[in-house]
Amino acid sequence: MQLDQETQAVRAHAASRRRAVLALEFPSILEFDDPALEWRRLFSELLGTFLLVLVGAGGGVVGALSHGMISRAAAVTAPGLTVIAIILFMGAVSGAHLNPVVTIAFTLRRDFPCRRVPGYLIAQLVGATLACLFLRALFGKVGMLGATEPGPHIHNWQAMLIELVLTAGLVSTILGTASRAQNVGALSALGVGAYIILAGLWSSPVSSASMNPARSFAPDLVIGDFRHFWVYLVGPLAGALIAVGFAWILRGPGGDPGGLAAARGMLDPADVDAAKPSSGPEQRPSG
Repeated sequence: MQLDQETQAVRAHAASRRRAVLALEFPSILEFDDPALEWRRLFSELLGTFLLVLVGAGGGVVGALSHGMISRAAAVTAPGLTVIAIILFMGAVSGAHLNPVVTIAFTLRRDFPCRRVPGYLIAQLVGATLACLFLRALFGKVGMLGATEPGPHIHNWQAMLIELVLTAGLVSTILGTASRAQNVGALSALGVGAYIILAGLWSSPVSSASMNPARSFAPDLVIGDFRHFWVYLVGPLAGALIAVGFAWILRGPGGDPGGLAAARGMLDPADVDAAKPSSGPEQRPSG
């Protein structure tokens, strides 16, 4: 019993020292870990996911309204460009996860605290649902509100496996560009957005290239049809878990300063310390 207490004391002391070192390297960690500011992070996730799903689902809606004037290339490029913009303008607030499996992956990598996971997941689902409700209020159930479903002659299991592979690549890109060894600052947003566009260009006829359960959940909820939702829950979740395994093989356990900054949303320490009016904060995007 005494040994257990001593072990816990040693671990607590080590954790305290580690946090102190992180606070020196990232001064804003103390502010961003303040529970009183959780509403700001949650609003950021809600707004970001709203914008992402508005564009992603809206492409299908506007395509149906305009009788095909939105090409497939445009429909899959727009969400990728939207992700780039969202990461750049609010990545420093919440980490810009915008995707439940990204939140789960960061948590498994020890880059994101477990206590924040429920709030993030709810904010993402609410933001996505509000986007589809907005589209329905404007245009009705046109274009199935951009619902994701397997393409013609594609079985659910085939679409699920494609979603698994696509999400494994997406989350690997996010975790890789967030790591200390490979973090490239704001350019990480370009890598994540480019991957989303590339994945959509070649695979959207097969599975709609969702890679995001919140993106698929919202239109299914609003139109009341969950026949294919399991494809877009199982595939992305399994793909994210595989990506976490890949990250462990490639870079070992997580929890390095780069990953923490990307997952939690923190200002660049150099900009915080300098506090120069002429230079804004550099974000650590995560996707």
